[in-house]
Amino acid sequence: MASASQGAAGMVPTELVRVLRWGLEELNLDKLSSSLGASEQALRLIISIFLGYPLALFYRSFLFYKDSYLIHLFHTFSGLSIAYFNFGNQLYHSLLCIVLQFLILRLMGRTITAVLTTFCFQMAYLLAGYYYTATGNYDIKWTMPHCVLTLKLIGLAVDYFDGGKDLNSLSSEQQKFAIQGVPSLLEVAGFSYFYGAFLVGPQFSMNHYRKLVQGQLSDKPGQIPNSVIPALKRLGLGLVYLVGYTALSPHISEDYLLTDDYDKRDFWFRCMYMLIWGKFVLYKYVTCWLVTEGVCILTGLGFNGFDENGKPKWDACANMKVWLFETTPRFTGTIASFNINTNAWVSRYFFKRLKFLGSKELSQGLSLLFLALWHGLHSGYLVCFQMEFLIVLVERQAAALIRESPLLSSLASITILQPFYYLVQQTIHWLFMGYSMTAFCLFTWEKWYKVYKSIYFLGHVLFLSLLFILPYVHKVMVPRKEKLKKVK
Repeated sequence: MASASQGAAGMVPTELVRVLRWGLEELNLDKLSSSLGASEQALRLIISIFLGYPLALFYRSFLFYKDSYLIHLFHTFSGLSIAYFNFGNQLYHSLLCIVLQFLILRLMGRTITAVLTTFCFQMAYLLAGYYYTATGNYDIKWTMPHCVLTLKLIGLAVDYFDGGKDLNSLSSEQQKFAIQGVPSLLEVAGFSYFYGAFLVGPQFSMNHYRKLVQGQLSDKPGQIPNSVIPALKRLGLGLVYLVGYTALSPHISEDYLLTDDYDKRDFWFRCMYMLIWGKFVLYKYVTCWLVTEGVCILTGLGFNGFDENGKPKWDACANMKVWLFETTPRFTGTIASFNINTNAWVSRYFFKRLKFLGSKELSQGLSLLFLALWHGLHSGYLVCFQMEFLIVLVERQAAALIRESPLLSSLASITILQPFYYLVQQTIHWLFMGYSMTAFCLFTWEKWYKVYKSIYFLGHVLFLSLLFILPYVHKVMVPRKEKLKKVK
């Protein structure tokens, strides 16, 4: 009797996915996308992201606290169906990399060879995908979720390697993520294809996924998490950004940057358009991450323990700090508020692992180079992250100068001038954020070069000049500290 009920339960994910796939295929997306003024691939992506909510509700209602193999099957088949709906038979790319990654873990074990093999193979496969599918425009294709999967599988190999070390030799962070035991192929597949993060992220560890499967991610132990309201809040916020982006996208586009009309406009207009566009263009990413975060919260994956007041935190899968993103006047603030989980992944698995180089700046530079290559092979990605590195260096120099100069620190502390300072900072911040995003969004050399030329390479000239000038200004404006005589 027990085996019969288990067999029936085992059919639930498969039957649900079959019905789901049939329903999606019946949609006339070509006509619908045309009427909405969007590409069919973009519409498929949006539908797939929102599809996470009924899947999460099904999981909460029927699979929470069920056998782990049922949950892995559900995640695997639902993720595969979403992959097929978006990319057709090209889903074999992700399936191949997942199976090979499982074989690497099993055959090479907890060795540095397995880690290096994983890194080289997964990155090479991704870069090869970029090379063979690249165009001069932003296309939604199989490489989009595959870049998310690449980080996930590399992190899996590193955590598996750490799991074979003496725990005392690991940092507290490494101990948290180190994998004990050997993951099964079904577990790796469920971890990789989890519908709330397969397409656009966020990143999460195998240990965190295991807690989800074991029913540990709940604010009420032994019960389904009380996460519906927190999930709806992130969904609602995502919808606000979606409506805003949809309403403004016909009027604010990177295509206009390449037009003769933009080139003939006054210099101040070109700069202001770039500023507004640079802020607006990020909203499509914000929308996707907020909606998927809501899915993760609904399943329980977003549970992050309790705060000092005993209230549950649901930010384990947060990719955005919306308030910080909208209000910070500094580039470092935007970096800290945007794509949080990916930045945390790079810090944990790349930046901190380069500690042996003995240079924080070199480690940061190599991390940004890795991020640029991870995004794609277009020159625009390299230029964007090079500008980010340059701007952050200059911002740190400027902050140190203001903090350590008696004159500048006293001026900065004048209360009545604070709104003016904030406005100037925000203008500079978003102008050059837009400047950096120009290369990121236009991809190819001939496009971003044309736009940069039209504003006289303002960002490069300004920040390269400040990089060399500020140290001399610091010497002039910051008095030398007198050496204290040692009292014998």
